[in-house]
Amino acid sequence: MAVVTPRVFVSHLAGIAVFDPNGDQVGRVRDLVAMLRVRGRPPRLLGLVVEVVSRRRIFLPMTRVTGVESGQVITTGVVNMRRFEQRASETLVLGELLDRRVSLVETGEEATVLDIGISQLPARRDWEIDKVFVRKGKGGALRRKGETLTVEWSAVTGFSLEEHGQGAESLLATFEQLRPADLASALHHLTPKRRGEVAAALADDRLADVLEELPEDDRVEIMGKLQDERAADVLEAMDPDDAADLLSELPEEEKERLLGLMRPDDAADVRRLMAYEERTAGGLMTTEPIVLRPDATIADALARVRDPDLSPSLAAQVYVCRPPDETPTGKYLGLVHFQRLLRDPPFTLVSSIADTDLPPLPPGTPLNEVTSYLATYNMVAAPVVDESGSLLGAVTVDDVLDHLLPDDWREAEMHGPPGAAADREGEPDDGR
Repeated sequence: MAVVTPRVFVSHLAGIAVFDPNGDQVGRVRDLVAMLRVRGRPPRLLGLVVEVVSRRRIFLPMTRVTGVESGQVITTGVVNMRRFEQRASETLVLGELLDRRVSLVETGEEATVLDIGISQLPARRDWEIDKVFVRKGKGGALRRKGETLTVEWSAVTGFSLEEHGQGAESLLATFEQLRPADLASALHHLTPKRRGEVAAALADDRLADVLEELPEDDRVEIMGKLQDERAADVLEAMDPDDAADLLSELPEEEKERLLGLMRPDDAADVRRLMAYEERTAGGLMTTEPIVLRPDATIADALARVRDPDLSPSLAAQVYVCRPPDETPTGKYLGLVHFQRLLRDPPFTLVSSIADTDLPPLPPGTPLNEVTSYLATYNMVAAPVVDESGSLLGAVTVDDVLDHLLPDDWREAEMHGPPGAAADREGEPDDGR
């Protein structure tokens, strides 16, 4: 018989695994769905939003949850793979209730919601929200020293009111360990209001990583809500090729304004990429591969490869060029794959082991030829060199895949295949 935890705080549920009775993982919890009720009655918890392996989000009714224990959720094994779509009467607990500003009924003091407690009703599978963990005070980034306390749901008021300028500190804490692609999926499923508030609270580097994973409409929407100076800072934190792609989606006037606010060197890299046709090697490449001079050693190369901010495809190989060693470089001499770096002593010069026979790509090479090149030579990245022999950048396999997939592949991946959101009429009761 499953042991049910008497009370669980929702911050502990974010991201935990969901298993069927056989121990097979169904997905991970991304949010909880509740229905607010009148006259101070505790909201009924309807179910969980679970992200399955395909990154589609489905609804799991609480009536099909048999246990919440040891950092995992156990289900009856009956899961409807229909895509989750929030109804007007429903509230997302993580996405919409955390960081809310409420009032304590007894004293009228303002407070900020830090966490929500849920409990299962005796002898039933129904769950409800019964506790609220709050910090007294008006909230905000500089007001974090107020008294914290846990109160009954009925002891606070203000959840049903529309709030402008809601914070995102507690919500972000629940998403802290998510990969950029998973955080992008979480952001995509928030309301536009909450999406803007969360984006405003993210650090520039983190927001830059997330924007690279979002569908086009979401990226444009978020950029439109940022102050120009902040938007320019985020663009500087993005990979130049991704920044160029994002800017190309904006109106011409806005694009030029943001380029003018960026650091000159960063803006120059982006302008250079935007000068090439989108589906060519020049339009696909990044201008920040690992470039080494001929007198650099394998030890130097490995130190550069260890950079945690590099993507695996960029860290897979280094490019040997004469000075200057920033793109566009001096004469391109060859490349060395990471695997080869591990076969020779650390003091070996990279120029002595560079592959000089592999032909580089001209910037005008069309996408289909870039794809064939990577497949033919079993490469994860390819050098792009101009007529004078200077290295301009490198095309990575992930950027190629981005352009081979349908334009809306990110949104389709987050929602599931067409037809997944079937008509609800005639379907089994989902507890809602």
